[in-house]
Amino acid sequence: MKVAISTDTDRVALHFGRCPQYTIVDIEDGKVKNTEVIDNPGHAPGFIPRFLKDLGVTCVICGGIGQKAIDNFNNYGIKVISGVIGNVKDIIKQFIDGSLKGGASLCEKSSAPR
Repeated sequence: MKVAISTDTDRVALHFGRCPQYTIVDIEDGKVKNTEVIDNPGHAPGFIPRFLKDLGVTCVICGGIGQKAIDNFNNYGIKVISGVIGNVKDIIKQFIDGSLKGGASLCEKSSAPR
């Protein structure tokens, strides 16, 4: 299984689409086989779900993400766990041992009038 974590240095980034990097973790038999940090290829609607699917990602972990993006990931069969904060290494351990808890998306909504 491959997991993509929105990353800002060594922490989970608050917004999945606008994070500086993604940490791609290949997990096999409950152990990390490989970890790779890649730069965010760009924030364009619908691009990142397809990009990560092509890399073999089956789950994404982030602080925040919009509902449209969640729907796009789900259309590719990719599970989304949002509302996560913390050190990436700790989050990977929690994911593997089953103790990782998601929550409400941490994306801040614009307060500008429509």
